[in-house]
Amino acid sequence: MFGDYIKPFTGSSKPLGPGSNSSAITKLIYDLSQEFAVKDLGDLKYFLGVEAIQVADGLILSQSRYVTNLLQRTNMHPAKPISSPMSSTQQLSLFTGPPCADPSLYRSIVDALQYLSLTRPDISFSVSKACQFMHKPTDVHWTAVKRILRYLKFIIDFGLLLRPNSSLQLSIYSNADWAGCLDDRKSTSGYCIFLGYNLVSWSSKKEPTVAHSSTKAEYQAVAHATT
Repeated sequence: MFGDYIKPFTGSSKPLGPGSNSSAITKLIYDLSQEFAVKDLGDLKYFLGVEAIQVADGLILSQSRYVTNLLQRTNMHPAKPISSPMSSTQQLSLFTGPPCADPSLYRSIVDALQYLSLTRPDISFSVSKACQFMHKPTDVHWTAVKRILRYLKFIIDFGLLLRPNSSLQLSIYSNADWAGCLDDRKSTSGYCIFLGYNLVSWSSKKEPTVAHSSTKAEYQAVAHATT
């Protein structure tokens, strides 16, 4: 689904310049400096764990360094990579498996994965699932988290591609997993929002109420995306 919008960075960066209208940029910086302490540091390279890589066809937002640090922190850097973040047949529950040996580590890593989903929409669903067991994680849940880390090793050089385009059309796609939670039978809904060709917003979360039919679950997903 995200194949055209998440791509690996394999070549050298190619600066695109400061913009198409340097005088407008200079004026904007000047106007901002009248209200705030502003310093022009040049082209954006790295900010809050997100690397901005200018390439010929746009800008790639990557957190590869963040992933590397996360793999080293969890001793998962020698693990075998895997091509999917979650098994399509696995259904997690509060009552499967013995308690996690280190719940604090589980919560810390899942928190880090939440931040990583800023540029990795493809892990949003699996991370959302892992978040549902923060209060009482088990070894099964920890294994699911380690699978996400193995997947991140598989796509460590990937990032979110943003391309210049003249279209301001919003396109929204939504879906729902009806009664997917084994514990409370609530559905999981998700959406993707594109501005022109660019993926600009996405979400995957459990719906707050129980849907009595797949149609109602889909309507809730549509309402959430539209909002």
